[in-house]
Amino acid sequence: MKEFKSMSLADQVFAQLERDIIMGVYQRGDILTELGLVEQLGVSRTPIREALRRLEQERLIEDTGKGSRVLGISEDDLLDIMTIRQHIEPLASYYAALNLDAAGLEELQNIVDLQEFYYQKNNTERLREMDNQFHKVICRLCGRAVITDTLQMMHRKTQRYRKSSIEDPNRIGGMVAEHRAIFDAIAAKDADKAAELTARHVNNAKENMIARLKNNG
Repeated sequence: MKEFKSMSLADQVFAQLERDIIMGVYQRGDILTELGLVEQLGVSRTPIREALRRLEQERLIEDTGKGSRVLGISEDDLLDIMTIRQHIEPLASYYAALNLDAAGLEELQNIVDLQEFYYQKNNTERLREMDNQFHKVICRLCGRAVITDTLQMMHRKTQRYRKSSIEDPNRIGGMVAEHRAIFDAIAAKDADKAAELTARHVNNAKENMIARLKNNG
């Protein structure tokens, strides 16, 4: 492991392993051992052990007695997460519309404008960053801690499939347009319309992710 600063060592080991599992660096069925991770990451067993315990609580791995088997995010997991998002994420947009202030409006406007700019430039990496920022800012603007914490975990666990979806030329234009429509509704403080458009947006994303998972694994 390279440099650890603000977060605890165990937190950073957990974050890296979680990201690597979710993004497919470790495949479903791979076995992780404390000794192997110690050698790979260059840290002691204590933060490794703590990270593995938390990963097991997140149901990303399971203990086999001879190591930890990677579970990752299955098709059923993805379907369940996106279905839950479809019910919760509209609430974030609803409350964001009600709570919107001038600073939040400017921030969200800037993200949507940049997303359209990067779409014209066909810059998928920056589009993915703007997609993350769009949903993150709406979560913050909604002002509801339970909604925010729930959605942030779900966004993190689906990032591999969100990345794949953004790289789909048949989906990306629709996503950018949907974000603009959601922004317009939030900017107009039309909470009901913002929630309706968000539910439709998440459903479209879910259908695309599931289709790509079936086709590409």
